[in-house]
Amino acid sequence: MRIAVFDIGGTSIKYAVSDEKANFLLEDSFPTEAFQGGKAVIDKIIQTSMELKKTWEIEGITISSAGQIDNENGVVVYATDNIPGYTGMEVSKLIHSVTGLPVEVENDVNCTALGEHWMGAAQGVKNFICVTIGTGIGGAIFVNGELFTGSNYSAGEVGHINLYPNGKACTCGNNGCYEKYASSLALQEMVEETFNQKINLKLFFENVRSGDQASRQVLERWVDHLTTGLQSIVHTFNPEMIVIGGGISAQGDFLLEYIHDSLFNKLMPNHKSNLSIKMAKYENKANLLGAIKHFYSKM
Repeated sequence: MRIAVFDIGGTSIKYAVSDEKANFLLEDSFPTEAFQGGKAVIDKIIQTSMELKKTWEIEGITISSAGQIDNENGVVVYATDNIPGYTGMEVSKLIHSVTGLPVEVENDVNCTALGEHWMGAAQGVKNFICVTIGTGIGGAIFVNGELFTGSNYSAGEVGHINLYPNGKACTCGNNGCYEKYASSLALQEMVEETFNQKINLKLFFENVRSGDQASRQVLERWVDHLTTGLQSIVHTFNPEMIVIGGGISAQGDFLLEYIHDSLFNKLMPNHKSNLSIKMAKYENKANLLGAIKHFYSKM
């Protein structure tokens, strides 16, 4: 069985044609152009799906999407204005009405966790937390081998844990949220404030690796924010593993060592006795894998 799988990101929509074993027969992408709104984004997916239906004879469609997603009905429960007009959109219904194909939708961070549990860093792990670090911070929770989505499909919003009361204003309307201090964007802001110039994170990490002390001090401050949030998450859920995804995971074991040492200094003994931290094995590809897993779990 061939299906189309999409990952709706902020700048691009990745897509693939896959079989049930996640062998990718085609991979490509196109610009999201999220500013055009949710309807325009879904229209692009419909257009691409119709082309794939004709050329690849796909029999289903599955989507990894930003926002809080009702994964039973394929509805966007809530989304920020990063994609205007996306909240409340009946994605599955809209796409199915044109393509005639079964359509499944799941939150992108949940898809990361599903993908890593299926084929990646969390294979065989029953209780783990997936934290994706990018422009914001997302979370997904696995309990007893199953994805936990909460009472209204909104569990895992760890980016909006209150890290510092009365802190920086957040796009969610609150102040002091975790992602304002520990996201990749927050790190970028810290770097630019420290050095008073634009330095991309790739160059910044190269500077840390080369021994630049000022850069290392910035990284250590950012990691301290990151692990202060992780400390609360670990003490709440007592997981076996934390999987870190998002673009920051490309830094691999170098960054992982900083995170491990900082976090383990903050944890109570029993919470760290069997805890491991890993970077996501498949990085952004995990979203596609997770969407595939989600689709077949509904069959």
